[in-house]
Amino acid sequence: MVRKMNYVYLVRCSDDTLYCGWTTDLKNRLAAHNSGKGAKYTRSRLPVELVYHEEYDDRHEALSREWHIKRMGREEKMSLIEGTNT
Repeated sequence: MVRKMNYVYLVRCSDDTLYCGWTTDLKNRLAAHNSGKGAKYTRSRLPVELVYHEEYDDRHEALSREWHIKRMGREEKMSLIEGTNT
């Protein structure tokens, strides 16, 4: 049985805001965001650019990490992107 990898990601929107989400298919999710079929938040802020992601074997770990990242301030998220915070 092949297990799907779970990804938590940050995209930078055209207005320089950051959006955090999770998926099992990073390439297709990014394409969905940029086609306007992703999250409601990103639809009016196209295009988006992938700036950060993490991989998890377990879906629940990915969802938990997404929850934590969404509650971070912008400075903390920027530190993740720049690789100075874990």
